[in-house]
Amino acid sequence: MTTKRSDDVSTVLVTGASGVVGSQVVAQLAAAGVRVRALTRDGERARRAGFVQGDLRRPETLREAARGADAAFLVWPLPIAGAREAVEALAAEVGRVVFLSSAAVRDVPGAGPQSPGRPDGEVEALLARSGVAHTALRPHGFAANALRWAEEIRSGGVVRGFGGEAALCPVDERDIAAVAVRALTEDGHDGARHYLTGPEAITQAEQVRIIAEATGLPARWEEIPRGAARERMLASGWPAGIVDGALDFLGARIGDPEAVSEAVPAVTGRPARTFRDWARENADRF
Repeated sequence: MTTKRSDDVSTVLVTGASGVVGSQVVAQLAAAGVRVRALTRDGERARRAGFVQGDLRRPETLREAARGADAAFLVWPLPIAGAREAVEALAAEVGRVVFLSSAAVRDVPGAGPQSPGRPDGEVEALLARSGVAHTALRPHGFAANALRWAEEIRSGGVVRGFGGEAALCPVDERDIAAVAVRALTEDGHDGARHYLTGPEAITQAEQVRIIAEATGLPARWEEIPRGAARERMLASGWPAGIVDGALDFLGARIGDPEAVSEAVPAVTGRPARTFRDWARENADRF
């Protein structure tokens, strides 16, 4: 991908700044010499950590936080209600928006982007209708999602779940952030939909084995029926529609591995990090 650094981008507003990806976006922008405005609802934290105060659910505060910024990194962890006002607030103040969407979004001819049970597709559509230059990042599963197994690994080493042989392409959160930083600070990404994956498809059971090697802890996968997995996920508070979609996806990836995307190396100019890299560097978190 041919891009060039934009001299017009010197200040970026980052929403979701304390999240898995947002915190990396903040760090990598700062390392690149870009001024960062990290958004928080917490007034005390804003004063203590140098963040700016604002609330995605209160568009007037979002617009105030964005005033004078050149670009914004948008995370939308909320129901779709209120998203239009937030997008309009950003579009009124910044020249470009990079949205952390999801690989669950699909472009439907004649209907635009859609992601059943999630707001991501609608937020993408709102950005397109707003007229602001924008880029959607559509990552597949985060490598950091493996941290959900940490308690089981520490307490006995047996990770129980459905779809141990489902082959997935977990993407390192640092690579997602690296693509975001390029899209925020370079020209040439307007309208792009970057599907982001790691460099290889590995099964969930293999992920657990890699974590065992990285940590030195005994860990193995134990398969459970889909119904049992569904009950566990529902008990954890997941909406039924998302639970069923996730389990359908895992079932489909057994024998049909998730496809590897070349977007990370194409945008950043370097290979995507492997899950083994991620596990070694995060071993102490298990």
